[in-house]
Amino acid sequence: MIRSVVRGYGAALPKRVVPNRELEGMVATSDEWIVQRTGIRQRYIAGEGETTASLGEQAARAALDRAGLTPDDIDLVLVATSTPDNTFPATAVNIQQRLGMTHGFAFDIQAVCSGFVYAMATADLYIRGGMARRVLVIGAETFSRILDWNDRTTCVLFGDGAGALVLEAAEGEGTVADRGILTAHLRSDGSHKDKLYVDGGPSTTGTVGHLRMEGREVFKHAVGMITDVIEAAFEATGTTADDLDWLVPHQANRRIIDGSAKKLGIPTDKVVVTVDLHGNTSAASIPLALSVALDDGRIKQGDLVMLEAMGGGFTWGAILVRW
Repeated sequence: MIRSVVRGYGAALPKRVVPNRELEGMVATSDEWIVQRTGIRQRYIAGEGETTASLGEQAARAALDRAGLTPDDIDLVLVATSTPDNTFPATAVNIQQRLGMTHGFAFDIQAVCSGFVYAMATADLYIRGGMARRVLVIGAETFSRILDWNDRTTCVLFGDGAGALVLEAAEGEGTVADRGILTAHLRSDGSHKDKLYVDGGPSTTGTVGHLRMEGREVFKHAVGMITDVIEAAFEATGTTADDLDWLVPHQANRRIIDGSAKKLGIPTDKVVVTVDLHGNTSAASIPLALSVALDDGRIKQGDLVMLEAMGGGFTWGAILVRW
């Protein structure tokens, strides 16, 4: 059986760090309020010359270096983003060009904060279907460019950054002991689209627009949706929370992360949390969190790792992977 195994990882963050205290001078908020309600203490904000594509390229090069590979070894570039450099062409094509690739194929995936999970699942299908042997999966965002910096309910939540993984085809036995992606579960429900959205676009306003969110509504649905797909992953593989080494959730809000882990019976010491460092970086949050946990040695080869996310749409999904 063909499995999609992680060969390398990488991350990139803008130069500018913005602590909560700096936001106190911009909107009516406080460090205490932000930390208490979200767990966020700082975020990174892209400056001049730093874009979704440039951050994605940095993360991609780091992942390739760790994998001991070059762009010539990659068949497909997938970029999960809601903040592309251009309406078109895809940011993935931009990064493909930046890497010097003139072969293979590249495209973007737009599922907001669930984008990286969707991209991982898509890469797995291409690998198992034989259309690609090695795939560069990137989550990259510059959400600071679509924030209303006068809206204190949203501007304090988000940050910029990028993360990447290299997935490679490998032989497996078809058991949960195999390395690689073991199962993926994706969902969406468009009836919730007005609860988290951007109020602009080429076909409607001809503008980029700003992010708008009904925070309470998002929070109300988040824990149930997240546990739904994680339980589906456990059922599909015959595993339980006790078998899990690490949960790497989308880093949106500490209370959502804690609530989901508690409902699933996953101890807090098995949960990777980086929302305090990065804020909500949308499709970049899971690969950035993975990078932190891999750098500090928490996640090791052979570990059973659950990735999960929920985003605008609503979209949500989970992937179980043996590292």
